Amino acid sequence: MKGIVFTEFIEMVESQYSPLIADKIITASELKSGGAYTAVGTYDYQEMLQLVNELSKASGVAVADLLRRFGERLFHTFVRNYSQYLNGAHSTFEFLRQVDHHIHAEVRKVYPDVELPQLECELKDNRLEIVYKSIRAMADLAEGLINACIQYFHEDIQVIKKDLSGGIGVKVKFILIKRR
Repeated sequence: MKGIVFTEFIEMVESQYSPLIADKIITASELKSGGAYTAVGTYDYQEMLQLVNELSKASGVAVADLLRRFGERLFHTFVRNYSQYLNGAHSTFEFLRQVDHHIHAEVRKVYPDVELPQLECELKDNRLEIVYKSIRAMADLAEGLINACIQYFHEDIQVIKKDLSGGIGVKVKFILIKRR
């Protein structure tokens, strides 16, 4: 998992909770990296799961809620740092349909060893179905990214999430339905 995800997570913890809580969750986790992250580094995704679990214990907020909140924040970071990927997209559906084939392809050019989730999109009239596949089982993070994308384009879209992997979250279908 790319370091920008870790650095943004730690910044979120520091700003929404405190630097003390950030230090506490890093110390409580068994991190190969020692909790020292750089935006361009690559780290084991298990470290993120440990950090989120420790934050859940420290804050009393469910892991799924923390991941969704973080996904929303991460989308805004991506918009700020990589706005060129939004060029030409005028709607949530248009943008999300290009993520796997365009944006992820560009990321792989820069980081050939990166492991990204797979997104299969199918557009049907006023709905977009996205099948998320990832061994990381971070569909809640993906849901936060989707929610922030909807907000970014100022659209009224309902999101329905269905776990297709028996509750483990490695394959999840998101059904986005435009309401207007």
